[in-house]
Amino acid sequence: MITVTGSVETKLSADKAFAFLSAFENTSEWDPSTPVMEKLTPGPVAVGHRYHAESEFRGKRQSLEYEVIELTENHIKLRGENKSVTAFDSIDVSPAAQGSVVKYTAEFSIKGPAKIVQPLLKPAFMSLRDPALNGIRDTLNALAAA
Repeated sequence: MITVTGSVETKLSADKAFAFLSAFENTSEWDPSTPVMEKLTPGPVAVGHRYHAESEFRGKRQSLEYEVIELTENHIKLRGENKSVTAFDSIDVSPAAQGSVVKYTAEFSIKGPAKIVQPLLKPAFMSLRDPALNGIRDTLNALAAA
């Protein structure tokens, strides 16, 4: 499994930051590698809710179906899957002196024959980290300033 993780500090309060990030349909606002994120299940976010994502990776667009598998007051974890990869995305938000700290973790497991090249793909997956973290920080800071 390839794990990509990092944290950013934002000026938005922890409760507001988590409310925005746990509404996973907002992902396309902060993650440049996910231009499409559609909520498939109506109502407030809950375990079992499903999303359709279109992600760009190595110049190709891929569809993934996500499901919320864990949800607490400051933690959400989703499982995404398509024919070639299983992904787990986790977001944890905690209070900080000036707002909040957001920890984002994405884990990827390649499926099928391509699994043999999984170690070679780690740098490509790692290249997704900083743009996503910067997007989280900038988007939440903009919300704090509004």
